[in-house]
Amino acid sequence: MEFLRNTWYVALWSQDLAPEQMISRKFLNEPIVLFRQADGKAAALADACAHRFSPLSMGKVVKGANVRCPYHGLEYDGTGKCVFNPHSTGQIPPAMKVRSYPVAEKHSIIWIWMGEKEADLSLIPDFSVLDPDPKKPVSKRDWLLMQASYELIADNLMDLSHSAVIHEGILGSEHTVKGNVTIEQRGTTVKAGRNVPNVPAPGLYDLIYKNDGRQVDLWQDMRWDAPACMLNDTGVTEPGAPREEGTGFYGLHFLTPETETTTYYLFCAVRFNPISWGQPLDGEIQTKISELRRFAFQEQDQTIIKAQQDRILGQKTLQHPVLLDIDAGPVRYRRVLEGLIKQEREATNTLQGKESQAA
Repeated sequence: MEFLRNTWYVALWSQDLAPEQMISRKFLNEPIVLFRQADGKAAALADACAHRFSPLSMGKVVKGANVRCPYHGLEYDGTGKCVFNPHSTGQIPPAMKVRSYPVAEKHSIIWIWMGEKEADLSLIPDFSVLDPDPKKPVSKRDWLLMQASYELIADNLMDLSHSAVIHEGILGSEHTVKGNVTIEQRGTTVKAGRNVPNVPAPGLYDLIYKNDGRQVDLWQDMRWDAPACMLNDTGVTEPGAPREEGTGFYGLHFLTPETETTTYYLFCAVRFNPISWGQPLDGEIQTKISELRRFAFQEQDQTIIKAQQDRILGQKTLQHPVLLDIDAGPVRYRRVLEGLIKQEREATNTLQGKESQAA
């Protein structure tokens, strides 16, 4: 699998990295240590000391800003430069440095830039729905390491017809199998829409709406931004009524490949037009939303996608999949992603060619 590199991936929820804390991750097969300096600034370094390649993540943050190697005590600052050698004369060889990765914090997320080109902050997608707003309750900012390729997970999210089958009773039912599918593309952003009119409200939607099982119009509009950042605008309203009169939530889904077959999956939900029953019921509903969503992703989606991946990897005789109209979203986003990867590959080859000629 070839990864898109000159782009922003989601590394962590900001809340999950405390001052002077270190977290070890592997993104795109590259071991990385993320840490937060005492002043609150986040940084990311290659997780291998330049001396004998011991994991820096096994060390600790010292002097409020440096990572100290657990093996020989060498210290690196947030730029990857070795700034302290405790041995002998203390001389620091010019090559004693490790790669640093640009990071940015926006929308309560720590983003990491994995490419060689200069990081472009304007490429961080708009997830301002995560910014503080007392009118929009936010479920738990959660994550899991899913045993599946990020592309297969994105396929799953860009075709929400599966929610009627895999998530029956929670996000769909036999009544929501058929829906009107729409596709929209603006630049490199792809939106896959799905509308299901006049059906009994599925479990989670019924919970946040009127909790009476009556007929509703259901909508699910999934937005994809490269490389795998998604926002699902979904909700229910009275049959024939405008969406503004109903209620729903923005489902946030962020996929960052650990390897070709494993993915960090960060998720949460932001409710809009919430109906309030007062406390403690409102709090109980928020907790239930978080629990149901985690169950749906970890126990249901992961189980079927991993089984799908095992079949794909284990059989060399499989033909290309037979597509249906519900596959319009996955097909379109993959086409965009493949185009971006191709552009990046061609630009890299051109640069390497020029460097070779100059040498």
